[in-house]
Amino acid sequence: MRTNWKHNELIVIFILTVTIFLAVFVWGLGLFTDIEEEPYVSEETDRIVVGVSQLGSESGWRTANTESVQSVFTTENGYFLLFSNARQKQENQIKAIRSFISQRVDYIVFAPVVENGWRTVLQEAKEAGIPVIMMDRKVEAADQDLCVSWVGTDSRQEGVKAGRWLEGHLRREGVTEEEDVNIVVLTGTEGASSAIGRSMGFAEVARKHANWKILEEKCADFTSAKGKEVMAGFLRKYPDIDVVVSQNDDMTFGAIEAIREAGRTVGVYGEISIISFDAVHDALEMVADGTINVDIECNPNQGEYLSQVISMLEKGQEVEKDYYVEEDIFTIDNVTEEVLQERNY
Repeated sequence: MRTNWKHNELIVIFILTVTIFLAVFVWGLGLFTDIEEEPYVSEETDRIVVGVSQLGSESGWRTANTESVQSVFTTENGYFLLFSNARQKQENQIKAIRSFISQRVDYIVFAPVVENGWRTVLQEAKEAGIPVIMMDRKVEAADQDLCVSWVGTDSRQEGVKAGRWLEGHLRREGVTEEEDVNIVVLTGTEGASSAIGRSMGFAEVARKHANWKILEEKCADFTSAKGKEVMAGFLRKYPDIDVVVSQNDDMTFGAIEAIREAGRTVGVYGEISIISFDAVHDALEMVADGTINVDIECNPNQGEYLSQVISMLEKGQEVEKDYYVEEDIFTIDNVTEEVLQERNY
C-alpha cells in the first residue's frame, strides 16, 4: 500500500514538472518571435487607429524615423498606435499588415523593406477598405496604385546631388576630364527603393563623365559591420581608389574604419574622398572635422507629414501620391555648432 502511494506521488510530481516545463517553453518562444504581438483594438475606441510596420532598426537614421512616427501618433493627438518592428524581414511585415487588417485599423503605414512582393497583401488591405500609406521607401511601380500616398525622401535626387557635388569638387581640385577618377560604391539593402534611387541618380551624373571609373558597386546592407567588410575587400582589390560613395552613414563609419586600418587617409585633407548619405549627428561631426567630405541629407522626420496626410483623408480631401520631406547637403562649410545642436538623430 505504501509502495503504491509512493508510486502515485512520483507520477504526480512528474506530471507537474512536465506541465511547468511546457509552460515555460511556450512562454520563452514568445520572447524570440520576430514580430511583436499587438493588443486587440476595441471597435468602441474614438481614436484614429494606425498600424505602422517599420522595416527594422538597422541604423541610427531608422531609429530617428521610428521616433518621429511614435511621437506623432499618440493618445494626446487622438491616435491609437499599433507598432511592429519587422527586423529586416518582409515576411514579418506581411504578417503585421495582415494583423492590422484583421484588427480593422483605420490606416496602415509601412516602410517596405524591398520593392516587390506586396501586391497580394496590399490587395487584401484595399478590399478591407483600409487606406495604406507608404513611408520612406516605395513598393514597385505596378503596386503603387494599391496605396493612397507616400511620404519620404527623393532618393534618386539624393544620388544626383552626390554626383553634382563630386563634379564641383573635382573641378575645384583641378582634376581634368583626361584624368581617371576611381570610384567604389557601397550600396544599401538589395531591392530597397532608397538604394535603387541613389544608385540611379548618381549614375545619371557619372554617365556624363568618361573619366569617372566606377570600379565596383557592392551591397553592404546599410550596416557598419558590413560596410567595413565590403570596404576592406575593395581596398585589397583596388589600390588606387579616389572616391568612396557610401549610401548611408552607418556603412560610411565602417568604411572609414577599414580605410584607416589599411593605412590610408580620408576626407578633406586625405587621399580618399568620402560621399555619404543620411546626415545623422555623428556623421555631421565627421563632416565638421573634415573626415567626411559631403553628406547628403535623408530626413527621417516624417511623422508630421504622415499625420497631415491622414488628417486630409479624414476630412475627405484628395491627397497627392507623393510628399517629399525637406533635405539639405552638408559640407565642412555649413556644419555649424548650431546645426549639430539641433540634430536630434
